Amino acid sequence: MEYLPLFFDLKGQSVLLIGGGDIALRKGRLLTRAGARVRLVAPRIDAEVRELITGSGGELIEAEYHRQHLHGVRLIVAATDIDEVNRVVHADAVAAGLPVNVVDNPPLCTFIFPAIVDRSPIVIGISSAGKAPVLARNLRAKLETLIPPSYANLGELVGRFRSQVKAKFDSVNKRRNFWEKVLSGSVAERVFAGQNEAAEALLIEQIERADADHQVGEVYLVGAGPGDPELLTFKALRLMQQADVVLYDALVSPEVLELCRRDADLIYVGKQRDNHAVPQEGINDLLVQHAKAGQRVVRLKGGDPFIFGRGGEELRQLKEAGVPFQVVPGITAASACSTYAGIPLTHRDYSQSVKFITGQLKRRSAAIDYDDLAGNNQTLVFYMGLHTLDVLTAGLIGAGKSPDTPVAIVSRGTRPDQQVLTGRLDDICARQAQAQLPAPALIIVGEVVELHSELSWYGDSQSSSVPIA
Repeated sequence: MEYLPLFFDLKGQSVLLIGGGDIALRKGRLLTRAGARVRLVAPRIDAEVRELITGSGGELIEAEYHRQHLHGVRLIVAATDIDEVNRVVHADAVAAGLPVNVVDNPPLCTFIFPAIVDRSPIVIGISSAGKAPVLARNLRAKLETLIPPSYANLGELVGRFRSQVKAKFDSVNKRRNFWEKVLSGSVAERVFAGQNEAAEALLIEQIERADADHQVGEVYLVGAGPGDPELLTFKALRLMQQADVVLYDALVSPEVLELCRRDADLIYVGKQRDNHAVPQEGINDLLVQHAKAGQRVVRLKGGDPFIFGRGGEELRQLKEAGVPFQVVPGITAASACSTYAGIPLTHRDYSQSVKFITGQLKRRSAAIDYDDLAGNNQTLVFYMGLHTLDVLTAGLIGAGKSPDTPVAIVSRGTRPDQQVLTGRLDDICARQAQAQLPAPALIIVGEVVELHSELSWYGDSQSSSVPIA
């Protein structure tokens, strides 16, 4: 370790900042955010720098640097591009025993500024020891996306109740175990959802009930998207990585499932045609059972939980059982698969509306209002319709839809083995009989399909359009 990371409490403390340009402005913003009273010394001071320092109650000295300016300060930052001045400042600071930073000159620094992720009171500093500052900033950017701003509210909440928890538990281990459950459970999730008052009330309840033998867990209905793990939301990933139990569908890709917490219990409850691993009523019961046992349960669904995902049925039973829950939307297959296939769902030249329809016909009977779907200037997207493709195409043609309407089948959309088969309403069944694209597959009907060959950016590397002899 080349530097020991430390955090200075600068609230109300005098800090000497030397320089009046852009570099001084950047450092001045950090110092004033930390509550420092900045004494700025420079022969010329830019207007923005002047406004920053005076607005924060600092002191402006329009003069060349002199050793006397060190008097009464706790920290020194030299933000000039004049090497001679920087060396003098460094020498004076070392002689006075004061910490000094000369910007972009590590040999003249006794401390350095890290790249900062600010979720006060949570603050993360990332340092490359001055060797690769751009890399440190890149790492900061990654952390910024992974750590929601609401962590600031969570930190404040924990801080307010720290003394109560300390009084409640007589050992460090008990306190640590309590806070670990709080910070990875329902209280934290309430904060992340913006429900700060509810989070505080729940925390108070958990402190009061800390000696109880049992507490109810929580269920998270999480949309896993169509297969590509990079399409998961940050919230979905966070919940997957802290779940005790994961109930997952057949449509959840192995790559997505791999991102779940390593020691979670993974329970397959997928439904495939004529093969339901667990009936829906059984899935509902499992969710309640595991939550009542105090576990955090993720119900992982392909696509979005509320688009042909039966999420509403599961939530109703959770509500009746008094089990708390959350729903995390996912990117639905219609949006993702059409995008990866280069087929826009709407286009002002071809389609002004889009309809999502389930192709899962009960006993292959006509439960679809084909007359409503036969109009022009709209895109139709059929979910789970591959095995009833003949019924769907015949129904549309019978309702007056033109037989030469373009159709695309997107098989295993967004995954590395994605395939796209195009045709017309009157020949797509024959083409599929020859190509035998596997499920899961999405069927897109409409003039927008003509844009597939022109806009299929994903197809250049991984997706393949199926040739038909």
